[in-house]
Amino acid sequence: MKQNNQHDDALAAEYALGTLRGNARLRFERRLQQEPELAAKVANWQTMLTGLDTHLRPQTPPERVWKKITLSLPAKTPVKRANPYLGWLVAAGLAAITLVSYYNYRPEEFAPLIILGDAQQQGQWVVSRSSDSRYLQLAPLKPVAIATANSLQLWLIPAGKQPVSLGLLANNSATRIEMDQKTLAAGTTIAISLEPQGGSPTGLPTGPVLYSGLL
Repeated sequence: MKQNNQHDDALAAEYALGTLRGNARLRFERRLQQEPELAAKVANWQTMLTGLDTHLRPQTPPERVWKKITLSLPAKTPVKRANPYLGWLVAAGLAAITLVSYYNYRPEEFAPLIILGDAQQQGQWVVSRSSDSRYLQLAPLKPVAIATANSLQLWLIPAGKQPVSLGLLANNSATRIEMDQKTLAAGTTIAISLEPQGGSPTGLPTGPVLYSGLL
């Protein structure tokens, strides 16, 4: 069971990175629609990888550094072509070490809360909540195709009350939403509707509800 969990976690990481391709990706996406725990693993990786390098700023090295590098390079000699497969393995290994280190030492910020499904009850969006309950993060399991004249809008619908807008969502990447002291009580519905570009003009849903889930 532990090996299966590790294998699924590795697949979830590849899927979030975009390196899972072909039939393997199709099989994995079919599993995502039926296995909420697997979808939660993908959401965790997407959360961790989102903004992985946002704290890094490009630095231009001084001219003397480039000169020193140029002078230190050996003279050009014919080199036997390396095995490309070996190079791929080395690169993949380094990437895996980096991701595992990041996964182990970066404090967990978000935890999966609910999966929103479409009209056929197929999971499409993973909703995660920050440890301090100040933010929600919504990550699509695959890009959602919408027209340029439309936007996806997120709503909270407390039981017996009117919908409250939480803002617009990106259709192909994770979106972080500030809760602004709004609470998530049991019986609340989280929904995504299709609205005109820029959001509902009335403050209430005007288009069809594409995805929803009940807390």
